[in-house]
Amino acid sequence: MHTILKSVTKEITIGIDHPFVMIGEKINPTGRKKLAAALAEGNLDYILQLALDQAAWGADVLDVNVGVPGIDEVSVVKKVVELIASATDLPLCLDSANTDVLAAGLAAAKGKPLVNSVSGETKKLETVLPLVKDRGAAVIGLTMDDNGIPRTPEERVAVAEKILEHAVRKGIPAEDVVIDPLVLTVGSDSKAALVTLLTIELLRKSLGVNINVGASNVSFGLPERPTVNAAFLTLCIQAGATCAITDSAKLGQTVRAADLLLGRDANSMRYLKYFRLAEKLREAEATEAG
Repeated sequence: MHTILKSVTKEITIGIDHPFVMIGEKINPTGRKKLAAALAEGNLDYILQLALDQAAWGADVLDVNVGVPGIDEVSVVKKVVELIASATDLPLCLDSANTDVLAAGLAAAKGKPLVNSVSGETKKLETVLPLVKDRGAAVIGLTMDDNGIPRTPEERVAVAEKILEHAVRKGIPAEDVVIDPLVLTVGSDSKAALVTLLTIELLRKSLGVNINVGASNVSFGLPERPTVNAAFLTLCIQAGATCAITDSAKLGQTVRAADLLLGRDANSMRYLKYFRLAEKLREAEATEAG
């Protein structure tokens, strides 16, 4: 099953037989005070630099979230989407819990964007899926419902089935629904990552859908988070995940290595190309810093 995302000039295919897709996570003010301030001040130069940096580090898609209290998010999301589209050729993932903001972002985005996200909650299914259908977009489906996040893989897969059924009923092709099995931090629940990995395996076997993970969620509250994130993402890719909302600068090399080891990189070309690119980018960063 392939999920196709598009900008005006570029097409990205998410699929188990394709290289793993990285969705750049940095244009999201949650926990990022500098970005929140830039959005509040209308500092689009900083946002543009975030987009360009993520593209340089190999992001395939860019997540866009402008959720800052007190700003006109509908107006701002339009400006940010248009700005990023003018400077990069990457498809966009529009990220908001506000349907008015999603609608504005979808109207501004060219090509075929991804919506982040819908869940199995009744209200979300009834408000988000019509936007996705009308725009011809794809959507991430979170495996949580009105009762919260299920504890077992089987219960999470049941929520995924519910989301797929509602999407198809509304005219959204099954391949345009990317399921996120969700992960909680292992700092508070040592089995949290295992439940997610088992859910990924079960989703692959039972539904065959594309699967997204939020790679950094697993390590909240722990020391040396990049190590935990890299290990978890590698396990997710092996289990059957096909894309992740993540930091392409920190985890790009892990992703390229995983693709190489899983036979998705003929003659190691993508890995070697990324290795050389990373060397140049780090040298440039060191020069700027010193």
